[in-house]
Amino acid sequence: MSGQNLLARITVNPRVMVGKPTIRGLRITVEQILRALAGGVSPEELLEEYPELEPEDIQAVLLYAAELVSEEQVFEVSLK
Repeated sequence: MSGQNLLARITVNPRVMVGKPTIRGLRITVEQILRALAGGVSPEELLEEYPELEPEDIQAVLLYAAELVSEEQVFEVSLK
């Protein structure tokens, strides 16, 4: 599945989860999945815990996070 197709799985709707990015409009946020993965929950466990999730959803979450980080800019601030 292409990156563009994966990113299409991430949706933002102000009426769903207060506008946080979610997976396919479900009430499962990108943040929830990232925190679970960072906490040591395996993708297999996530798919078991959230039966509506598909493996591509987890890929989409990771790609979405990578895209956000790639746009981050750091500027040097000189204090004199």
